[in-house]
Amino acid sequence: MNIHSAPRLEQAFAHARREGRPALISFVIPGFPTLEDSRDAFDAMVEGGADVIEVEIPFSDPLADGATIQGAVFQALRNGTTPASCIEFIRDVRSRHPDTPIVIMTYLNPVLAYGVEAFASESAAAGADGVILVDLPPEEAAQTKSAFERRGLDLVFLVAPTSTEERIRAITSQVSGFVYCVSVTGITGARAKLPEGLNEFLARVRRCTSLPLAVGFGMSRREHIEALTGVVEGVVVGSAFIDLLAKTERQERARAVREYVEVLSGRRSP
Repeated sequence: MNIHSAPRLEQAFAHARREGRPALISFVIPGFPTLEDSRDAFDAMVEGGADVIEVEIPFSDPLADGATIQGAVFQALRNGTTPASCIEFIRDVRSRHPDTPIVIMTYLNPVLAYGVEAFASESAAAGADGVILVDLPPEEAAQTKSAFERRGLDLVFLVAPTSTEERIRAITSQVSGFVYCVSVTGITGARAKLPEGLNEFLARVRRCTSLPLAVGFGMSRREHIEALTGVVEGVVVGSAFIDLLAKTERQERARAVREYVEVLSGRRSP
């Protein structure tokens, strides 16, 4: 049973497709730099034109995250951010933004510690649409997937350039919502250029699934999104938002985030 009145993720990808562009998936960590800043950043992302927003639940051993996000995760943890407070954060921003898809990003350990059933139930009730579990192997996903499906939550997996076709098929058989395609063999972090071989990798994934493909890890510029137009259905920009929040004076953060999203979404000239 899907508890949502409409599949927000599906609608977001369809809307972007009609406009001839990939959906822009932005990123926020509750509690970084402060809880108030992260709320304001979420609001600014919606105002700027983000199609989907990832909300990362901080974890003390964020293996897939580069230095930028690791530093922000540790600051959020020092600020008292917990899985429960992240779910409350989602409830709060959902009350103001009823139509914006929200996808939780975290690791398996916090979900197991919370309790898979409780996590699924409370996340869905707060207004989440899906969950990216970075380190959940598809071979061990049955219980989690079942708990999420019963609450109408999509379960999103990562596919890497090193994945074999057999592995890609195993992963995409478990995915719902969209497939998160990691652009590089490595960790998160803004990069100047798209990696070589990215299109070939995406073509391999495309052969294995009809779900939307979203590319992340290293995306940070309008030209990245333009280069991927017609190739994928979504582009994830993460570390660049954390960098922006970290380097911007507090009173200017919301404006800076909104204007950056406007550039990425094509509403504003770079």
